[in-house]
Amino acid sequence: MAKLFIPGPIDVSPETFAAMSRPMIGHRGAEFEALYASTQPGLQELAGTTRPVFLSTSSAWGVMEASLRNLCAKKVLTLCCGAFSDKWYSVAKSNGIAADKVQVEWGEAISPDSVKAKLEEGGFDLVTLIHNETSTGVMNDLEGIAKVVKSFPGVLLVVDSVSSYSAVPIEMDKLGIDVLLAGVQKAIALPPGLTIFACSEAAMERAAAQPNRGYYFDFL
Repeated sequence: MAKLFIPGPIDVSPETFAAMSRPMIGHRGAEFEALYASTQPGLQELAGTTRPVFLSTSSAWGVMEASLRNLCAKKVLTLCCGAFSDKWYSVAKSNGIAADKVQVEWGEAISPDSVKAKLEEGGFDLVTLIHNETSTGVMNDLEGIAKVVKSFPGVLLVVDSVSSYSAVPIEMDKLGIDVLLAGVQKAIALPPGLTIFACSEAAMERAAAQPNRGYYFDFL
């Protein structure tokens, strides 16, 4: 088998393949409930959170789009520095969501000062950030940007950590991140098709007030 030299999906261990060959179990039974619960401590530790960590049978884009539908009541500020962060802006527009962006050249990082300047214009209630922009390899200043966002009351922060989760430390609760999401096909080294995410209490309260969250990706 050829070795993959791409950002993801990455090679999966023989132990993982062996586990996937086991018989199916019912997803509404006690066995699955116990299995799901067993994943929580490790996933929470990697995310730096005490909040529940949910599993979504989708690519990361499912939850990235869901975060817009569930959490944006006014206008979203998307922080764009590469292919994936640029696309988040396009996804917002395709959902009819008011959106603006901080745009930098590919290969550059988003500065906290640029986020602060844009938020000072007013009208925003959501910010989307890709921690590590896979298309360019640029890692944004998560701590600095989170600090800026948290200085604006009522503005929530969604962080895509697809290519950083479990590879570098992330402290969701300490930084005040409202949604932290990641696909499992990169540093977690699982096959694609599953996304993990955690939501702050503020995010769940915002979602409860949203009238058009959709069905499949309703956070509630």
